[in-house]
Amino acid sequence: MQLLRLRPAWEGCDVSYATVHADCSAQVSGARFFSFRDASRKNPGSFFIVAFQLLRAVLTVRPDVIVTTGSAPALIAILFGRIIGARTLWIDSIANSERMSSSGLRARKIAHMCVTQWPELAAEPRPHYWGSVL
Repeated sequence: MQLLRLRPAWEGCDVSYATVHADCSAQVSGARFFSFRDASRKNPGSFFIVAFQLLRAVLTVRPDVIVTTGSAPALIAILFGRIIGARTLWIDSIANSERMSSSGLRARKIAHMCVTQWPELAAEPRPHYWGSVL
């Protein structure tokens, strides 16, 4: 939902979407759409399937830029993006108001740019605060 609010920012760009919510394809009709399984620390085996699904999506699209509002699977996508030379932007979820997510803490070291949606969480060298999506 947070990334959908940013759609006007990439008007005129060739955009693809990937999410764990397969039913969201109707919200981005006309754009390439990929759905993948969710994964979490509670089920580490699920990451292998998710990694394969995201690798297939990244290799199919070969994006110039990957933007995500963050999750453990999105961290995998950021990593694959870096490997193929894509620029990457991690926007830590608005839900993380007291501290960055564990994936966000890792993304600070992997993504080209890492931002938080809470000014109190901004730090040097990262994350930066650019404002809130919601």
